[in-house]
Amino acid sequence: MAWISLLVAGILEVVWAYSMKQSAGFTRPIPSVVTLVVMIASFALLAMAMAMRMMPLGTAYAVWTGIGAIGAFVVGIVALGEPRTPLRVLAASLIVAGILLMKFAAGD
Repeated sequence: MAWISLLVAGILEVVWAYSMKQSAGFTRPIPSVVTLVVMIASFALLAMAMAMRMMPLGTAYAVWTGIGAIGAFVVGIVALGEPRTPLRVLAASLIVAGILLMKFAAGD
């Protein structure tokens, strides 16, 4: 259950990052409110994941931020037309490798 909470928290991190971009510096009310509400939910799920099985802080935080980074990378390319260069894809691949290593190192 801790890993599911962490996965959802990471997905919500992507949602709040995207809605923050859409808020145009918090000048648009609806995306601004979505950002804040989803951010709180993401933090709460991260906290729950760490508390449920005493997941190590380093593992939980690295996986959470990694999911957010990769998700934001994909959303940036797909929805915002950001460039997909070989070097950016390599960097994202290294983040995914790091997430997987953290998961396996946790022994769950």
